Parts: sequence; structure tokens; C-alpha cells
Amino acid sequence: MRSELAAVLSGAVEPLRSSEPLAGPPVSAQAASLLEEATDLLVLHRDFAAAVERCEAGCDSLGPAAGTGSSAEVKCSLCIVGIQALAEMNRWREVLSWVLQYYHVPEHLPPKILELCILLYSRVREPQVMLEVGSSWLRDITNKSLSEYGSLLELYLLRVLLPLGQFEGAEDLVRGCDVSDSVQQLALLKTICESQCQWTQQEEMHSAAEEQQDTTRETVLGALSQKLLTMLTLLRRALRSMSSHFYLIPYKKMLLAAFMLYLVVVRLDPASPMSLPFLYRLVQLFQQACAAVCSPIRRPPVQD
Repeated sequence: MRSELAAVLSGAVEPLRSSEPLAGPPVSAQAASLLEEATDLLVLHRDFAAAVERCEAGCDSLGPAAGTGSSAEVKCSLCIVGIQALAEMNRWREVLSWVLQYYHVPEHLPPKILELCILLYSRVREPQVMLEVGSSWLRDITNKSLSEYGSLLELYLLRVLLPLGQFEGAEDLVRGCDVSDSVQQLALLKTICESQCQWTQQEEMHSAAEEQQDTTRETVLGALSQKLLTMLTLLRRALRSMSSHFYLIPYKKMLLAAFMLYLVVVRLDPASPMSLPFLYRLVQLFQQACAAVCSPIRRPPVQD
């Protein structure tokens, strides 16, 4: 995940090094030095935590006055390096709040940072994080005059609104924003329409698949219920047959046999001649009991 995020971020924008020429008034030497240190820590030493610390120190050294010119560019580059370092540490959830602590409101975010955040949260499948931020930035009057406005509008639609199914909001945003190129506006509206059609088709296919699964589940449950009912019927018949045999057992003869066995074993000597009549009678009783239990059930004949 970290390598994929790094690839996305590195392909989006490149951090500004302090050795590059800057337009406007001279920037703070401390901020430029911290930017160079943070870039080296990120790229060469792979010390991401230290890179974030240098970026925070650089942004703090610039203060709130870094709104335009070279100071604004250095501040933007510091934030870009910090975003990349946070992503490398798999702390992408902190990116938006970390950036907003230096720009305070979404409308003040530089286009590069907004683009980076949209790409980041789209890559981790959480585009809803940028829903309100992107909408606030695009509806700001000052931002509409920027040259990057059209590309950011398209990126916001493709990566945030359309994946979330916000088709009405996307159409209202395109119609309400002052897009200089009417061809781009028509292309965006066409993209919204096509995406909505695909979304509807996917929902229909998903609903059909769920209905098919429900039907299959009901069929399987019905077959299992039928098998269970058959097994219970067979079990009931077996229990009824066993109970019928159980009621045919001659209890009196069994008690008499038990008493005679007690006399032969406990009171008499089984080897003595006096015990032979008792043993013979005992064998007869057991044979009669076994015959009564093991014999088939006799049912009364059916009368017409």
C-alpha cells in the first residue's frame, strides 16, 4: 500500500527544491533550508518521520504571511513533501487535517495540494473524504480564475463525485461553474450521463444476482427441509415400532425370572440338584421374553 501511494504521489507533483529559482520577493532562508533537508530525508535517506518534522518546522517559520510569491511556493512544496512522507508511513488518514492546519480552510489550498489529496484518497478508496473539501474549493470565486480550475474540476468529478454516485451534484456543479471551455463542459456532462448509465446497469445486475442467490438459497433450504422431514418421519415410525415392542414385554414373567435368578445365585447353590428346576424354569422365562420382544407386531385384521 505504501509503495502504491508513493507512486501515485510522485507521479502527480514534484517537490520544489531550494536550489530552484523562485519568483517574487526573497523567501526565508530557514524555510528554504528546511525544504532541502526534508527533500533529502524523503528521497535519499528514507527517513519519513524526520522529513515530516522538517516540513512542519518550515511551515511554522513562514507563518501566516506566506500567501503569495516565493514564500507560498516554498510552503506548498513543504506540504507536498510532508504528504509524501505521511503516505510512506501509511498515515494517509492524517494528510487532509495535517494540510489544513497550515491553510486553515479548503478554499485556500493550492491547486497542486488539492490535486494530490484527491489522488491520494481516491487511491485508498475513500473519496468521500474530499467531497466537501473539493466542492468548497471549486465553488470559490477566486479559484475559478486559476488556470488549473478546469483540470481540477474534471479530476474531482472522475475521482470523487462519480465513484460515489453523486450524479445530480456533479451535473449541478458543472452547470454552475464558469468553465471557460464550452466543449469541456459538454464533455463533462456526457461523461456524467455515461457514468450514471453504467451505475444503473451495475445496480440492476447486482439486484438480479441477489435475487438469484435468494432463489438458490430458498431451493436449497426447501430440499434440506424435505430431507429433514423425511428423516423425522422415519424416526417417528422407528420409535413407534420400538414402543410397540416395549409394551409387549411380559413384565410379570421378567420379574419372576429375576426373582428365581436371585434364589438360584444367592440363596441356593447352582451346582446342587435342587437348583435344576429353577434353572430350567428360568431359561423358559427368558426364551418367552425374547420371543415376545423380537416377534413382529401383530395388527388386528381390517374388517370391511
